[in-house]
Amino acid sequence: MTTTNQPTNPSPAPATPLTDQIVQTRHSVTINGVEIGYTATTGIIIMKEEAEKDGVSTGEQARAGIFFVAYTRDDVTDLSRRPITFAFNGGPGSSSVWLHLGLLGPHRVLMQEEGWPLPPPGRLTPNQYSLLDVSDLVFIDPVSTGYSRPVAGESAKQFHDFRKDIESVGDFIRLYVSRYGRWLSPKYLAGESYGTTRAAGLAGYLQERHGLYLNGLILISAVLHFQTLSFDHGNDLPYMLFLPAYTATAFYHRRLEPELQRDLITTLRAAEAFALGDYALALLQGDQLDPSATERIITQLVRYTGLSREYIERSRLRIRDDRFVKELLRDQQRTVGRLDSRFTGSDRDAVGETVEFDPSLTAILGPYTAALNDYVRQQLGFSSDLPYEILTERVWPWSFNDHQNRYVDVAETLRRAIHRNPALRVHVASGYYDLATPYFATRYTLSHLALDPALRSQISESFYPAGHMMYIHEPSLAALKAVLSDFVSIGAVL
Repeated sequence: MTTTNQPTNPSPAPATPLTDQIVQTRHSVTINGVEIGYTATTGIIIMKEEAEKDGVSTGEQARAGIFFVAYTRDDVTDLSRRPITFAFNGGPGSSSVWLHLGLLGPHRVLMQEEGWPLPPPGRLTPNQYSLLDVSDLVFIDPVSTGYSRPVAGESAKQFHDFRKDIESVGDFIRLYVSRYGRWLSPKYLAGESYGTTRAAGLAGYLQERHGLYLNGLILISAVLHFQTLSFDHGNDLPYMLFLPAYTATAFYHRRLEPELQRDLITTLRAAEAFALGDYALALLQGDQLDPSATERIITQLVRYTGLSREYIERSRLRIRDDRFVKELLRDQQRTVGRLDSRFTGSDRDAVGETVEFDPSLTAILGPYTAALNDYVRQQLGFSSDLPYEILTERVWPWSFNDHQNRYVDVAETLRRAIHRNPALRVHVASGYYDLATPYFATRYTLSHLALDPALRSQISESFYPAGHMMYIHEPSLAALKAVLSDFVSIGAVL
């Protein structure tokens, strides 16, 4: 890879900028053996809202500065045939660093092939799997993440809200599309985790508020209906939907019976059938389940989870994710990761109920943080004395006012968006070892969208032998790149 760092206006960004702070640099990257020249546009755009008093416009009022990094291919002559993908992560409270430096961007954090971290401080490598060969890319940090902040006099709390978050990111996309002449380009959104919640919400908001119709959504480790993930009293749905991910985890750590250790996919199909069959029926019966049926269910849960009979009996057949990660390898005094259950860790208290930390998160947090902070300054030419908020808790408590007394659900928003824009395609990528947004919960949600049968082919799925960030596992990264290239290349000609 060759890089020339030539910022056009490399002035540092103030803590609360009142004017845009933009810097451009020129680079190249080799993808599939072809050297691609591109321009990186990095900085902060001030988002403004129309202010009114007594129904009369009083002009625009600055609200927040949104930090972004955009990559545009240099040899494109017709932007109307060049896709553009807007990407963000989730949290809430996460910057876009993971999709940026893990999957889509022209650089990625170097990890071992299986995804294990290298010794600190970590470093970047050219990303031969970048999507830049087939799509321009814009990475967006919502307010309070990355370098994005409210301007002086504005409260950050107003942006820590389900609805306001969608509006502010959507308004940024509308503004970027207008300023950089991309209204006629094929447009995609890529979101990960809560970013998939945001993406589905944006599909509706952009259509209804700005008349901006999308060509596709890329949903990485999706959550569209929070009832599938919330282990609440009276909600038995997650227990059955997490079960296949427990099975995958037990398979990886060789805690299953020999016949179930032969082939992962075959074993998962059996676990899925049990989860939606006998197990679901047993959970629905509650205390009315007779003792003999209870014993049969316990036997099957032992078989598909690798947990002890006594533990499952004491849990009343209901295994929470935060307890499973502590219990599976308790006899080895090891825990397993939530984001990626291939990872293991150890706690001070080996007899506790829940883990002290997620070993899969801590393995990637340091390398990505170091790489991003160096990369933005040294290669993209943008500097700020603010901390780049990789994954912050400052957005909490997050407001779900639109969903008071009910579970957050954007699946219906997605259904409406597809019905109103039948050209909208959706690809969903899931990792088998993801205990944060398990693949079977996602599949359940997709199968309950109530789409017109003629539109069901608009949704496609792919699965990977890795976790929530499946792209840290290089074989999965290569496979996902191929899938996404095909997905966004439809109808695109350079």
